[in-house]
Amino acid sequence: MLGEYRIEGRRAADISASVERAVGAGELEPGQLLPPMRELATELGVNPNTVAAAYRILRERGVIETAGRRGSRVRPRPATTGRQHIRVDPPAGVRDVADGNPDPALLPSLAKAFAAAGAQADREPVLYGDVPVEPGLARLARAGLDADGVPDGPLAVLSGSLDAIERVLATHLKPGDTVAVEDPGWGSLLDLVPALGLRTTPVGVDDEGPLPDDVRRALESGARALIVTDRAQNPTGASVSATRARALRSVLREYPEILLIEDDHGHGIVDLPLHSLAGTTHTWVFVRSVAKAYGPDLRLAVLTGDPVTLDRVRGRQRLGPGWVGRVLQRAVVRLWSDGALDTAAVAAAYRGRRDLLIDALAERGVRAYGRSGLNVWIPVPDETGAVSRLLHAGWAVAPGARFRLNAPPGIRVTVATLTPDETGPLADAIASAVGPGLVRSYA
Repeated sequence: MLGEYRIEGRRAADISASVERAVGAGELEPGQLLPPMRELATELGVNPNTVAAAYRILRERGVIETAGRRGSRVRPRPATTGRQHIRVDPPAGVRDVADGNPDPALLPSLAKAFAAAGAQADREPVLYGDVPVEPGLARLARAGLDADGVPDGPLAVLSGSLDAIERVLATHLKPGDTVAVEDPGWGSLLDLVPALGLRTTPVGVDDEGPLPDDVRRALESGARALIVTDRAQNPTGASVSATRARALRSVLREYPEILLIEDDHGHGIVDLPLHSLAGTTHTWVFVRSVAKAYGPDLRLAVLTGDPVTLDRVRGRQRLGPGWVGRVLQRAVVRLWSDGALDTAAVAAAYRGRRDLLIDALAERGVRAYGRSGLNVWIPVPDETGAVSRLLHAGWAVAPGARFRLNAPPGIRVTVATLTPDETGPLADAIASAVGPGLVRSYA
């Protein structure tokens, strides 16, 4: 059953660690059946309850799955396997439109902002016990949130959207709880949830955001949290519309105890208004990062939400990193204050590149989606074949498997640096690889 590998240990923690090491090393493969609990208990000379506890630990960590009398198996996609490894490494001469990065030419210069922040740090050094949030950052962030209709609440500063989401999930949920996530959705988030010992349930997405009926089904089935991307959804480019926001609020009002997490990572690169759901439930957070607009190396996100959640997040942060460096916070304040980024021009540039590709594909009979953000999502009947044919034609695209749970196959194209001269040849290659008019929906 297990080939040459022998599970070891006398305690539940040791037995589970033995299995997890084998999975990580490839000695136990995805889909491999584990011994029945009583059989393994006899082999190890331990109580069956000890093995049951070990298997429970493995389930909660996302390493195995149990299907009643059919037994326990190594998960087909263990949580320790990051989706970022489902990728195409473009060889020399192949154009990379898979990386999901912003256009470096549209990022603002950081030199003056960091020089000013460094000079301020020399004059006013931050010491242990000082406030963790730069007052100027709090003031500007709150003004922006107020302008966008996000309810008032305490503020925290975290190291990016994913850091904020992880901390919020950890403050409210326990291993085994279920989180409703967008499908297709952000690959890193789809990895994070099971890595925390949580379960995912998929919610379909169209151009206007999560589908209300899918959200209702997920919450009815017991999901304790819902994560929504407000704008520039990765990979589809969806943006929550006013109509969709009203429908989602109506659903959420039926489940006021649900944890609502909103991610507005597209702030600064989109020209569509925000339609926030924040405040509809008792427990909620709204996170806004600077990475897409100002540069991925600026690991900073502003988090607001209900007082209990923010108190828990800030308390746990104090016990770990303490705070996000205020030199970085001061640099962001300077970038915001000086208007270093022409957000309208940046949003228009990305919109133009998306529209050019979407229109070119439509002329060739291929439907694509990209209402906002950096990416275009293209449903395909054969994902592996499409990626392979495009690579052969000189284009590296992102396989949809990085972003999917139950959604149909697709490919993601990052248009951030796509030039008008490249758009036609890329559309030709996609049409040839996909076949015209084969797919009409990604939800």
